[in-house]
Amino acid sequence: MSVSPFDLTGKVALVTGADRGLGQAIALALAEAGADIAAAGRTTPSDTEARVKALGRRFVWTQADFSSTAPIRAVIDNTVSALGNLDILVNNAGTIRRADAVDFTEEDWDFVVDTNLKSAFFLSQAAARHMLARTDRPGGKIINIASMLSFQGGIRVASYTASKSGIAGLTKLLANEWAGRGINVNAIAPGYFATDNTSALRADESRNRDILAHIPAGRWGDPADLGGAAVFLASRAADYVHGAILNVDGGWLAR
Repeated sequence: MSVSPFDLTGKVALVTGADRGLGQAIALALAEAGADIAAAGRTTPSDTEARVKALGRRFVWTQADFSSTAPIRAVIDNTVSALGNLDILVNNAGTIRRADAVDFTEEDWDFVVDTNLKSAFFLSQAAARHMLARTDRPGGKIINIASMLSFQGGIRVASYTASKSGIAGLTKLLANEWAGRGINVNAIAPGYFATDNTSALRADESRNRDILAHIPAGRWGDPADLGGAAVFLASRAADYVHGAILNVDGGWLAR
């Protein structure tokens, strides 16, 4: 009996920021496809852990603040030590600060860019070093979380737009360097999703109406809507996909 190309049984996936929202949804989708899950972030992902273990998968968590690169080595080492390997990295951890560009502070710039872009690069570097050093099965999958603002400018989010534009470029650069060595580097660009981060927008009747009017699908995304894209890019089904940015936005960018 043939094995599905989407089957992740025996794989180990590290997902940053997996305690809630999009990161949690991605971790659960990968677990449902068969992967064991390592999570890393500032907040203990108790609910994610319980749900992953309920699926019969192993789970490990490393506390890490990705506004600094200091915890990266420990995150990789703890993952490999506890779960025996690292096959998939999902760079989901991120943050945002809002202010007019003329008032934007250096502190807010550095905090967002360091968290969203710098840590994503050095996590990818550390993961790739492990993936390339394996003699039994070299290679792996790296999935970055981009944004609609990887393509658009936005307003009042200078450092976020810069970081997510950087993620798009970094995804392509790493794909160019590592595709021939068995590592697939791709990205997912989420649209407007119903998460804690967008609760204020959804509660604002005018903003909510305007946003929905621009989404061809006519609804906010559910975090679970990201699961299929993540499983695809993490699986053998995407072995010839390199440097792609997959929009999961209900058609927003096509409008």
